[in-house]
Amino acid sequence: MDIKEIQSLIKFVAKSGASEVKLETDDIKITIRTGSLGNGSSEPTYVHTMPMAQPAMQAAPVQAEQPKPVADSTAEADKKKAEDDKYITIKSPIIGTFYRKPSPDKPVFVEVGDTIGAGDVLCVIEAMKLFNDIESEVSGTIVKILVDDSSPVEFDQPLFLVDPS
Repeated sequence: MDIKEIQSLIKFVAKSGASEVKLETDDIKITIRTGSLGNGSSEPTYVHTMPMAQPAMQAAPVQAEQPKPVADSTAEADKKKAEDDKYITIKSPIIGTFYRKPSPDKPVFVEVGDTIGAGDVLCVIEAMKLFNDIESEVSGTIVKILVDDSSPVEFDQPLFLVDPS
């Protein structure tokens, strides 16, 4: 489905008076919600497209490799999870595009290792042409930045790991 088909679908839904339409195909999922404006016309207020996971391809058998012990990989995953559990995860409060800088010619808000306080701006998320400052609700040290600059983010998606100690 290309952008012109999506745009015509949005126009059709807006004219139909439906409040929400969901369309799911093999490769995309689209939800369109409409809301009424003060002048009585219906205008699309939310469009979300998400690529669906591609089915795994069956590969031809390859020469057998020595299998790695499952217990070791499980133990490593458990150890990493235990380390991450001591950190506070700062999550996205909105859907939009994540930016680490206030503008392209400015420095980033925070780096790994920076000490932050409650109320410090960590990033901005652009949603519908509005740039929203995302402020920290905790004090601590940035341990990990989980999202690449200029990447789309979902509601409640982890953005930063913070060590509160």
